Amino acid sequence: MSWKTNISKPSKDKSNLRQSEEAHILVIRLSALGDVAMLAPILRVVAATYPGLKITLLTRAFFTPIFKDIPNVSVYEADINGFHSGVFGLSRLAKDLRDLGIDAVADMHDVLRSNVLKSVFYFYGIPVKQIDKGRSEKKALTAANNKVFKQLKATHERYADVFAELGYPIDLSLHEFPEKQKISPNTREITGKNPLKWIGVAPFAQHNSKVYPLDLMEKVLSQLNIAGKIQVFLFGGGKKEAAMLEELAEKYERITSLAGKLKFEEELALISNLDAMLSMDSGNAHLAAMYGIPVITLWGVTHPYTGFKSFEQPLENCILPDLNKYPQIPTSIYGNKVPDGYEDVMRTISPELVVLKINSVLNIP
Repeated sequence: MSWKTNISKPSKDKSNLRQSEEAHILVIRLSALGDVAMLAPILRVVAATYPGLKITLLTRAFFTPIFKDIPNVSVYEADINGFHSGVFGLSRLAKDLRDLGIDAVADMHDVLRSNVLKSVFYFYGIPVKQIDKGRSEKKALTAANNKVFKQLKATHERYADVFAELGYPIDLSLHEFPEKQKISPNTREITGKNPLKWIGVAPFAQHNSKVYPLDLMEKVLSQLNIAGKIQVFLFGGGKKEAAMLEELAEKYERITSLAGKLKFEEELALISNLDAMLSMDSGNAHLAAMYGIPVITLWGVTHPYTGFKSFEQPLENCILPDLNKYPQIPTSIYGNKVPDGYEDVMRTISPELVVLKINSVLNIP
């Protein structure tokens, strides 16, 4: 779904902070992976719309490769668990950022840390605009009783709104996806060269309520392997996950686990060359979407109405549990609340349905 901000000429009202297209904007988004990845399309459009605007993104060092190809965007690494931890550490961080010549701040996080920074920036006379997370709307959407079940504003739209408040409105329909990245020799040794369709599968998520049961996922993988038309690459992190994925991959000829084998930048390059990605409601979905890769998402106790559907992905690519059987879905925004009896919502999504959707997206008869 495309969406436009108001692109009319900014008013002269004092609430509009736009002074020059050569200003320097600090953007704050410290975590998590999916939320950070959703920033990439927004910053691409901002950079294209205002080529003289300088943007510094305050985030974790790990996320730097996500933004490497966006003009006029640089990453300032936040060591929030070390040198920049605590109130004094954040105050030092704010001072260092001020000394970069920051003209205004776009807080895309609105958490305790960014609010501490906000207070210091106000002290320095630097204006700050914060994301409206729509907390009351999300509370109504996830309520067990008197639920208000409707589509909420997408997180991408909320990010764009912050730039509009700073005086830099954008038109997201003008977004252009980046070209495929070059695959490294190290990656090529793992993938090899073949004429098959490449699909990434990311079976894990932060909360178990958003994870497709492993026995059902194995049925999906088995059917994809038997067809002989698809090469599957498994994505995951952590030693336990890596061991599980390697065990799965060893059972099938055309399934390869990438867990623990590639640097993050190499993973991104491979993702940009996929034909599709199968993911839970998790970060990998947003990483693929930022390259324009078709993404199929499986949803547990969360729901795309919360505003976290991947960028420019059609709603029909979101495969949902049986909402008639589980009417309280979404039970939470992030999947951290699972009512009694909702532990197996994912089991109402059949492996056959998942395979059918994959084949449809890949145009495989």
